[in-house]
Amino acid sequence: MVRSMVIGAGMVGLATAWHLQEQGVEVTVIDRAGVAAGSSWGNAGYLTPGKTIPLADPSLWTYGPRALMDPDAALHVPFRVDPGLWSFLAQFAAHGTMRAWHRTMAALTPIDKMALGAFDELTDGGVDSWTKEGPYVIGFTDEAHASAFVGEVGRVAGHGQEVPVTRLDDPRALVPQLSDAVKVAYRLDAQRFIEPGPFVQALADAVVARGGDLRIGAAVTDVSSDGRPAVVLDTGERLTADSVVIATGAWLPRLARGLGVKMRVQAGRGYSFSVDTAQPVEYPVYLPSQRIACTPYQGRFRIAGTMEFRGPDEPAQERRIRSIVKEARSLFTGMDLDVRHDEWVGSRPVTPDGLPLVGATRAPGVYVAGGHGMWGIVLGPATGKLLATQIVTGEIDPVIAPFDPLR
Repeated sequence: MVRSMVIGAGMVGLATAWHLQEQGVEVTVIDRAGVAAGSSWGNAGYLTPGKTIPLADPSLWTYGPRALMDPDAALHVPFRVDPGLWSFLAQFAAHGTMRAWHRTMAALTPIDKMALGAFDELTDGGVDSWTKEGPYVIGFTDEAHASAFVGEVGRVAGHGQEVPVTRLDDPRALVPQLSDAVKVAYRLDAQRFIEPGPFVQALADAVVARGGDLRIGAAVTDVSSDGRPAVVLDTGERLTADSVVIATGAWLPRLARGLGVKMRVQAGRGYSFSVDTAQPVEYPVYLPSQRIACTPYQGRFRIAGTMEFRGPDEPAQERRIRSIVKEARSLFTGMDLDVRHDEWVGSRPVTPDGLPLVGATRAPGVYVAGGHGMWGIVLGPATGKLLATQIVTGEIDPVIAPFDPLR
């Protein structure tokens, strides 16, 4: 029996494990903390391929410097001596041009087009969870920011994606909880959303139900390949398999750097919480200017935001939650922002060029799947499908060729 070990029980790792099982591979998934313990749990659950776009664009050159001076800005970089972080930021900023944006968008578009179908494949194949259609409500406090959004949508559509947007006559027509500060709103269709924690848990349950081994509480300290791929656990145990997949999100460099994966992966930390609302919010809400993404979640309203460039294991910064609350107070009504549930911080794995790292390392039989930035949830199932095929057949699908982890 062909065997594979997947390190990481988030969306990307578990989707890879599920698709390896589809191809007859026996899998073991290892995670030091638990299912969806990294950035897969508290995010907004957006399945929006039409908005799965490069993080760096020309606006970075105007917004970025202002954000560095404002400790409450949605983009936050701590002022401290950290050569690795500042090197990453320099490379990231170098991609803030329209030419780089189009190059990255062209590379993302093929997998964006696969994204929703890959979720259907999971739910049709026994993953006991759901995806829901929008529409998404995109809100703005002024016409200028709304026009910039419409222009961005046009660029995405120009790459061949379906991004149907319609201006709402009444910004509160679909989400009456939006305050009068929201002057302009659009509805975005042909996108979906999930409850990310429950979905990833259902995916883990499906992997186990099909014979997979899920080992929680074991930390992998080393990955090597001397004739046969092997991992070493913090217990001293050494396990071998026919292939190993490193899918550890923002922690990926710790195991992959020695295997030839030199591209920096920086933790771009996001925060979220959920609140009770006087009336249910039916649809996801995105407020691009404030970088706030909101979703109905288990009877409450999840509010997520910020991009904080810190280490993935650093303590949560309470000020980041307060900054989201401050913005949300002026944008929503009918919810108690002082009573918050499930406050959370998660580390999203960001690469300087905005492209994931998916494919083989220099160590025979060892692969990586990560670096999706904010898009690990929406692109996870498609990534897992394409990588599993590469592992089993040796063939690299053109869709993931631009994501070569050795680039």
